[in-house]
Amino acid sequence: MTHRVPAVLNLLAPGLALCLAAGLAAASTPATHAPARAMPASQPANFYSTPFERTPDVKTLTALGRALFREPGLSASGTMSCATCHDPAHAYGPANALAVQPGGADGREAGLRAVPSLTYHQDMPPFSEHFFDNDGNDSEDQGPTGGLDWDGRASSAHQQAAGPLLSPFEMANADTLAVVDRLAASPSAPAFRAAFGPHVFDDPQHAWNGLAWALEVFQQDPASFYPYTSKYDAFLRGRATLAAAERRGLDAFEDPARGNCASCHPSAPRRGAFPQFTDHGFVALGVPRNRAIPANADPRHFDLGLCGPLRADLAGRAAYCGLFRTPSLRNVALRPVFFHNGVYHRLEDVLRFYAERDSDPQRLYARDPGDGTDRYDDLPARYDANVNRDRPFGARPGAPPSLTQQEQADIIAFLRTLTDGWTPPAPDARPGTAGR
Repeated sequence: MTHRVPAVLNLLAPGLALCLAAGLAAASTPATHAPARAMPASQPANFYSTPFERTPDVKTLTALGRALFREPGLSASGTMSCATCHDPAHAYGPANALAVQPGGADGREAGLRAVPSLTYHQDMPPFSEHFFDNDGNDSEDQGPTGGLDWDGRASSAHQQAAGPLLSPFEMANADTLAVVDRLAASPSAPAFRAAFGPHVFDDPQHAWNGLAWALEVFQQDPASFYPYTSKYDAFLRGRATLAAAERRGLDAFEDPARGNCASCHPSAPRRGAFPQFTDHGFVALGVPRNRAIPANADPRHFDLGLCGPLRADLAGRAAYCGLFRTPSLRNVALRPVFFHNGVYHRLEDVLRFYAERDSDPQRLYARDPGDGTDRYDDLPARYDANVNRDRPFGARPGAPPSLTQQEQADIIAFLRTLTDGWTPPAPDARPGTAGR
């Protein structure tokens, strides 16, 4: 795992799924939320020791969490659920190609960042500015790592649960008590009482914890959130063969002199676990500004990732400005938008960005008032040194693309093998061809 700070970029692995009903506009929630009303002081010292009237088993919690994930009654508008933006049919990511999703009390407030997938977060470590891996060189400080949302600000499931429920861009509840009130009045209330006890709503803190717990356990369900059923997983198990283009794409993906993708998106099994295709680190890529995001109509607005504006505790840390969490590439071919600002809508455009960002910046970036190229136009110039220049970046303007068109197409062919739900082709059943 190599992190680019700041000058540059299991088959079933069970674990605590920190990704709760996160990020309906992903990282469009403030780092903290001051409730209008205080929750009763009944919070146990340990979240998991909450003394519920009944303690549901995993099967019950999973079923309840699945229902709550789809419950629009938890939102101020009454029309938005977690599944609104995290569609199970799209690897728990957005079903549409909007750069940011609408939400809020009227369902029309635009978020600030693209919605991420909720899959393959089960081993995400909490955020740390100084991460030391216990495999390999464990004395190397690998820099900011972990946490959920694009800026890693949610370091626990409980923090992340609060984000979308309370964000004015998303489910727009005024405070935690408003969430509990809506839950008690929702169609999910009978199942909630059946799981935790008929008096669970007598203590709003217990009800809030039960809501968070059910969502958390649901997102630990391997079949839904980390099934490892892609063609690449079958290949790693020795049950599938990659096509020629897919094999070439994997080679280019892993080659440090070409794609160098595996430096941020490790592709090899590790400690017996299949790869997540992310190192959980942070990188500044300098992607072009997306003018389809309403907030970007203000030329003074910049989304700086780790150093704000949605994350407040690292504000002013210039070395972190422009860095965003490296997402998993699993199911990436199902995504309708890419990068934190949703600026691209096709894998072809993403690969071309990597291949030509530095060699042909005039094609990617806006023109500045002096009729030159405003390179990294979504990042103030004082943070340009933070932008990653490792391969495939770093070419001089006018140089050939760092990846040929064939290599780009091959890498895309490989990325498509990371989509879950792959089944081997059926044998040719025509007479005289069985068993070929």
